[in-house]
Amino acid sequence: MSTAITVTVTGMTCGGCANRVRDGIGRIDGVDGVTVDLPTGRVTVEAAGTIERDAIVAAIDQAGYAVAG
Repeated sequence: MSTAITVTVTGMTCGGCANRVRDGIGRIDGVDGVTVDLPTGRVTVEAAGTIERDAIVAAIDQAGYAVAG
């Protein structure tokens, strides 16, 4: 079972920001891919199995950004 979770990240203003978020989430066990849409702030995380939204939020927070909503 594959999983895709999309969140909106606030505070990203450049490609470096997007890379920091992508790299942080990419370190979570089980993550297969991370897509960042900088203009909208939408980040989509794909995993082959299940992944916890809390782990994604924590990785974004650790990178210095926040999840909207």
